[in-house]
Amino acid sequence: MLRIAQTLEAQLRSAMERAFPQAAEAALAAGEPLDPQLAPASKPEFGDFQANGALPLAKPLGQAPRAIAAALVEQLQGDAAFTALCLEPQIAGPGFINLTLRPERLAAEVQRRLGDPRLGVPTAAEQSGVAPAPVVVDFSSPNIAKEMHVGHLRSTIIGDSLARVLEFRGHPVLRLNHVGDWGTQFGMLITHLKQVAPQALDTADAVDLGDLVAFYRQAKARFDDDEAFQTTSREEVVKLQGGDPVSRKAWQLLCDQSRREFQKIYDRLDIRLSERGESFYNPYLEAVVADLTATGLLVTDDGARCVFLEGVSGKDGKALPVIVQKSDGGFNYATTDLAAIRYRFGAPPEGSRWPAAPAGCPRAADWSTCPSAWCRGRTARSSRPAPATPCACGICWMRRWSAPRPTCAVA
Repeated sequence: MLRIAQTLEAQLRSAMERAFPQAAEAALAAGEPLDPQLAPASKPEFGDFQANGALPLAKPLGQAPRAIAAALVEQLQGDAAFTALCLEPQIAGPGFINLTLRPERLAAEVQRRLGDPRLGVPTAAEQSGVAPAPVVVDFSSPNIAKEMHVGHLRSTIIGDSLARVLEFRGHPVLRLNHVGDWGTQFGMLITHLKQVAPQALDTADAVDLGDLVAFYRQAKARFDDDEAFQTTSREEVVKLQGGDPVSRKAWQLLCDQSRREFQKIYDRLDIRLSERGESFYNPYLEAVVADLTATGLLVTDDGARCVFLEGVSGKDGKALPVIVQKSDGGFNYATTDLAAIRYRFGAPPEGSRWPAAPAGCPRAADWSTCPSAWCRGRTARSSRPAPATPCACGICWMRRWSAPRPTCAVA
């Protein structure tokens, strides 16, 4: 029906221009051509389409909307192409024009679609005349050493649906699984397992995923209540990030076990994903710190290296920091997110000029262009203007993403 709707809209616009040439010329000069306001009919008894463009013309033309609608219908009935497509138009209410397609034209359109393997849907390249942009769709994103929950399944289904539509339209799509395989939780879990189940750190599948979830809960409780355990866990994170072979082996075993369990669900749902977890960006974290330092945006606060974002403050009114490097030298989720954003907006073949879509996330709207602290800092130090497109630094995205937010099903 899209092709028919486009044809009808062009015929209606032409009828408006013939009926009211002076108004059409004035509207075009103002950069706002007359709009027939074509839409699907609100009720079946009104036909297939409804044109509401007569109503907004009443005031500038000084005529009743029904009189304007009658003039448009007269022009439409003199258009052979229109009469071959639609039955006689009907004026309803204050000036709506109801349009009904001829049954034989509708049947021919359906038959044509049935003979087309794409059902009449053009590729993005056919429609625009240019190569379609690459797109990153970020979805599923479960956490290692934890079982998937309904939020992850929600994201998985939505993300796969988006990816399939984009692929059908001809876009190169990277289906990205940004799994939670890095960070403080591994310091807690590895430290805890060393004491209660050391076999899980050097033997594959020594415990099942359900047991790992229970161990994780125990580790989190200890982390919250035991200052000594908290310190040891943070030291373990630094060792892991630094490449300690014992920590890395334990981490790899935990990741592999979780992946096998996740894959069972993906196979059952026929989901294709490319995993690029938080750990992938570990080699790029130092560059994030270096670049933020070079722009003069990084501030040392109580031993931690932070960026204070304009417009983001706590309940006390004080500016909230994005901690990029902790006082112990370790990195955190914010650093990883910044590195991921920079990487995703990098050079081809993997760089995407479309924002990555965190599928199923209630806060997805926050992943949009916003005034960039990074770009403002850069512009203040050079003659180059701030970019109109999302910058690759990442800090502008974090400006909103770091704000207090409701619980989100996917990160």
